[in-house]
Amino acid sequence: MITKQQIIEIFENAAREIINAKDELTAIDAKFGDADHGITMEKIGNAIISALNKHKNDAFSGIKTLFEDCADEIMKINGGSAVPLWNTFFEGFKNGVTDTQEVSVEDFKKMFQSALNEMGGITKARVGDKTMMDALIPAVEAITASTASDLAGITKEGANAAKKGAQDSADMVSKFGRAKSYKEQTIGTPDAGAMSVMYFFTGLSG
Repeated sequence: MITKQQIIEIFENAAREIINAKDELTAIDAKFGDADHGITMEKIGNAIISALNKHKNDAFSGIKTLFEDCADEIMKINGGSAVPLWNTFFEGFKNGVTDTQEVSVEDFKKMFQSALNEMGGITKARVGDKTMMDALIPAVEAITASTASDLAGITKEGANAAKKGAQDSADMVSKFGRAKSYKEQTIGTPDAGAMSVMYFFTGLSG
């Protein structure tokens, strides 16, 4: 079983990885966007940590409430398009788990599938469109298909898939957002959103 405290630990690691990547994400976004992605993602990372901290010493709240608080904290942010996307992602986590103190390995995987399913209601982007989904879709697919029986093994597979997806996005032409107006000029630069997802899953894996 995977405990709430384990989930708090890996999600805090994920948030810190995003925060630490602020400057890199800003530099990428500055090429074809508003140069605010790193700043927004730093806010999102801090919002996640703030919500997690409320539950570290709370023996009564469950995992569902934990993710609900994360989603709520993210939605309070004044930021770019990343805010509703990441809010939706965490709403999906919330909707995919019960309010217990621990989940099985299979339920942990289902939690990620629920998060990805929720994203389908807010974006039509798929792999190949040069968005965060280029890293998110393969990462979740790797987690749900994982045959590993432990948390470290499952999240490592997700991190590897997210890394490949983010790297592959450099060879794509942007089809969404402000960057799509640059067309072929975006080839050679990875998508900032995909890179954010890569750092998130890297953090989850420790």
